[in-house]
Amino acid sequence: MKTDNFDYYLPEELIAQHPAEKRDHARLLVLDKKTGEKEDKYFYDIIDYLNPGDVLVMNDTRVIPARLFGHREDKEESIEVFLLHNIEGKTWECLVRPGKKMKIGTKIIFSEELSAEVKDIKEDGNRVIEFFYEGIFNEILDRLGNMPLPPYIKEELDEPEEYQTVYSKNPGSVAAPTAGLHFTKELLNQIEQKGIKLAYLTLNVGLGTFRPVSVEDVNDHKMHSEFYTISQETADIINQAHANGKRVIATGTTTIRTLETVFKNKGELTADSGWTDIFIYPGFEYKVVDALITNFHLPKSTLVMLVAALTSKDMILDTYRYAVEEKYRFFSFGDAMFIH
Repeated sequence: MKTDNFDYYLPEELIAQHPAEKRDHARLLVLDKKTGEKEDKYFYDIIDYLNPGDVLVMNDTRVIPARLFGHREDKEESIEVFLLHNIEGKTWECLVRPGKKMKIGTKIIFSEELSAEVKDIKEDGNRVIEFFYEGIFNEILDRLGNMPLPPYIKEELDEPEEYQTVYSKNPGSVAAPTAGLHFTKELLNQIEQKGIKLAYLTLNVGLGTFRPVSVEDVNDHKMHSEFYTISQETADIINQAHANGKRVIATGTTTIRTLETVFKNKGELTADSGWTDIFIYPGFEYKVVDALITNFHLPKSTLVMLVAALTSKDMILDTYRYAVEEKYRFFSFGDAMFIH
């Protein structure tokens, strides 16, 4: 299967630079995965497609202000340190810019309350960095860090919370689970009142989610890893819904990656945590998820392939062409799609 088979034309002006004025007023393209029938709606109409007894599963991760700016102990030139994931304690794997001068032993000063030292250099050039501080790291990040927006968003946020879901709770991501950005607390209350069960899990979204597939053959692509946690309570809610013949609706590709990973590893859905590098593309057989709320993804990305596995490559590319023609907004702050 060739990577180029998942390419599509996207005019740059359709890449959303800011969220909808009201979260649930983004547009919603509804796709019947069996017939290919499409409907143009608004996100607040999603409630009409959810039935009592269905389960809506959401990723409650919270984006950390992962971009830090400092300088080398002996120089005033600016150094950017981008936190990727916590290895243990005060040690993180990071991207650094400029990288060439950041050798092992280099000390970095961010402020009077935060400094760091390069401890190792990985094969891919990422640095292992130990931070030095007193107090709670996340509180220091809130004061010193910057929100890590995707590279295709050129505008600054008016409010950092615009890049968090309204149910975000567990810090650890360097990118938002963007399908969930469309929900408001009011809409979630209405959905619950209709008899749809809400369930949560956590997957810390990494930068790898933005990387295009660079190999010619899909099978040669090496997936990035992301850390997930799912509780027994969430597993029980989902298992009960399936036992009752109800649907499990995933909010976003990160939710799908978690649910399908656990089932693949355990043979059932149960409490679990660990790292997933699952690669879902056409030919994959979904075991847990019946329907998906998602955004429109980058050409030739693993996310387009994941979505295509829920329907078919041809149907998804046809739907994306339709979305371009109808001027839907794309990517993180863009419009949504509901595949059912």
